[in-house]
Amino acid sequence: MIAGGKRQFIDGAIVLDDTPGLGVELDEDALARLHEQYRRAGLTKRDDVAEMQKIQPGWRPVRY
Repeated sequence: MIAGGKRQFIDGAIVLDDTPGLGVELDEDALARLHEQYRRAGLTKRDDVAEMQKIQPGWRPVRY
């Protein structure tokens, strides 16, 4: 979460100032709340193949 809300795009870009970094400040309290919400959701296993197959039936990951 970015403190102060979303950044504004102007002509397809975000205007940055000349200070170090990206010129954003994280809202650490909001980030902590979202993290706790994620933990309470009980998601322990991801199934990216099933999610991708919803978009592209038969999709398989590339194995290296």
